[in-house]
Amino acid sequence: MANELLIKAATYQYPEQIPVSFGFLPAVFIKYGDEIKKILSKYEDLLGNWWQNYDPYANLSESYRKGGYTDIWDCVWSNEVDGMAAIVTGHPVKTREDVHTMKVPEGDHWLPHGFMYLILLDLRGFEEAMVDFFEEPPELQMLIDKVLNYNLKQTKYMLENNKEKMVYFGDDLGMQKGLAIGAEKWRKYMKPCFSAIYKLCKDDGRLVYMHTDGDIHEIMPDLQECGVDIINPQIRANGLDNLEKICKGKIPINLDLDRQLFPFGTPSDMRKHVEECVKRLYLPEGGLGLNIEIGPDDPLENIEALCDAVGEIRFYKG
Repeated sequence: MANELLIKAATYQYPEQIPVSFGFLPAVFIKYGDEIKKILSKYEDLLGNWWQNYDPYANLSESYRKGGYTDIWDCVWSNEVDGMAAIVTGHPVKTREDVHTMKVPEGDHWLPHGFMYLILLDLRGFEEAMVDFFEEPPELQMLIDKVLNYNLKQTKYMLENNKEKMVYFGDDLGMQKGLAIGAEKWRKYMKPCFSAIYKLCKDDGRLVYMHTDGDIHEIMPDLQECGVDIINPQIRANGLDNLEKICKGKIPINLDLDRQLFPFGTPSDMRKHVEECVKRLYLPEGGLGLNIEIGPDDPLENIEALCDAVGEIRFYKG
């Protein structure tokens, strides 16, 4: 039902209600245990009941487990806390000369979060990658081409092994303010990559969903031109005014509600935030979904208030 609603919202087919999705970091269940499950039990019609027998420790992937690991690109990931996402601390392509000899992973894999832009930063390290984008050496395009060719192969694999109408991608393109490489460089180097990847999906009759954190409002029309049908942007980084101006009735969004508000606001703030977003962005024909990611710093009373507010307003008709 939720996926059907999201497809209707993405294609302006008058969804019966606003599609809503929740994400709970494993650290939430590690911190709160039965307390969070008691709250979620009140909202099975909204959340389902997947959480009833959920054991966060038994289901931790290596990227959410305390410690470290090395991925298929030879990037070294480190994590200090069970249930939270790891970060890359070891970058294998230390010099531009290393680009010439670096090996691309073999085999077929599902594309992870950070598959095109962020992987460049993971491979080179943030500072070195920024210098590359500034100086534009030939190794920059060489590295991009290697990653792109790998991604095209894996996208074909994904399409062959997943027949869902909507294909999901995630890559954080923005900072808290703007793009680190700027919109001009992004359009020069990154836009052709996303266009090529998403073209495979469009040619196969699929819809493209793209999650991307950070302030990306100035390139949202570009992402749509690349083939993205619905974008999952963060409200705090992009601003409600920008999202209303750029997206309402033009670019469908599955709005990421304000994770930077959740730990510090009151239950009343949660309701006001949800109501403002919906009243500003809602259209009966669609174009709007709501996404709520819950972290361990969010108080239980705010989590409950969010469930209450979203559970009610999803039936909003303007």
